[in-house]
Amino acid sequence: MSLQEQAHFRVLQILTEHPEINQRELAQRLGVSLGKTNYLLNALIEKGWIKIGNFRRSESKLKKVAYLLTPAGIRQRIRLTQGYLARKEAEYEALQKEIAELMEQARKLGTDDARKQTRDKVLEPLTK
Repeated sequence: MSLQEQAHFRVLQILTEHPEINQRELAQRLGVSLGKTNYLLNALIEKGWIKIGNFRRSESKLKKVAYLLTPAGIRQRIRLTQGYLARKEAEYEALQKEIAELMEQARKLGTDDARKQTRDKVLEPLTK
């Protein structure tokens, strides 16, 4: 998954759970600038993955904006989620393998150290 796909995935993920989020909050959650957030949202709108919906909470308040995933956006989020999961599973399996190898090395070193200590204790009286 490219960096751009990762960014799109995070935006789609957040917007699914919080469609009413404003750009400033979205930028904070993503850990990017407001300008970058605006760029990402516009890119997703151009791709047809999200659309902007306007609504009012009451007549006295200004219009609010909601970012809604389109059917194409939902399909893309599913595809990106599957790719993300596959990558994380591969990372998990690689870590499990590395941990098993390190534990085996530690076990061997521990056994070798125990052997060396035993040998040193046996030989110590002979060298005095």
